[in-house]
Amino acid sequence: MTESESRPLLNGPLTVAAIGLDILPCDKKANLDRASAAIKELSGHADVAILPEMFSTGFILDSGEARALAEPSDGPTIEWAIAVASSCNMAVAGSFIALDHDGRLFNKAFFTEPSGETTYYDKRHLFAPGGENKVYTPGTEPIPLARFRGWNIAIAVCYDLRFPVWLRNIHGDYDLLIVVAEWPDSRAYAWRQLLIARAIENQAYVAGCNRCGKDVFGTYAGTSAIIDPKGIDIGTEAHTPDGTQCVVSRLSRSALYDFRDKFPAYLHGDMFTLD
Repeated sequence: MTESESRPLLNGPLTVAAIGLDILPCDKKANLDRASAAIKELSGHADVAILPEMFSTGFILDSGEARALAEPSDGPTIEWAIAVASSCNMAVAGSFIALDHDGRLFNKAFFTEPSGETTYYDKRHLFAPGGENKVYTPGTEPIPLARFRGWNIAIAVCYDLRFPVWLRNIHGDYDLLIVVAEWPDSRAYAWRQLLIARAIENQAYVAGCNRCGKDVFGTYAGTSAIIDPKGIDIGTEAHTPDGTQCVVSRLSRSALYDFRDKFPAYLHGDMFTLD
């Protein structure tokens, strides 16, 4: 194979893998090691590896534990993501507990490319019913767009999924919406329906990555899913040698744009102003 043949095709298909880690609470090293092993298994077979919300620590709502586990935006988790993305030649997405220079904690999502370029997003809608808003600071910036291998990619976190205006795909700005989550089985039906709704109403692919296993908040049976713009689940389930669940799909940008051209509902949405 020549160098030009091995180079990723810009504007071509994008293979996405949602990795349903069984996260160990507060054990950053073990979780990063597990994530590394899963991503390396996908090397050469995927363009984007997606990890769950707070994949390196678990979902932490104790303020003391959260502060002890927090790190700056350029700390160990992102250093790890840059190294793995570079060595495996794929983008890596997830979220982690971040500490800013004012001492505030954020549930910070990231999309790290093989070049090391990283796009960040601070979770806007904190899960107040569980007390997340008492520990973390909500983000104020709209969901960002990363441009990767010809695709426009947006990222959001868990509870954000319930708020369609926040995730609205104005004029088709994004082709793929990534949602990283720790969404328990007690609300699994809502998770699935909301992923489908966001895909249909935004005429975009939606990749929802949810954890597996269990923690103090509930059980997680592995409900990651990849939905196409018509609302169809196109993910194929697989497992790494250590049993980690992955949902994988090859996304077609040409099929997306052909569908939008034939049925341009995304051009007819109502305009909203966000506070």
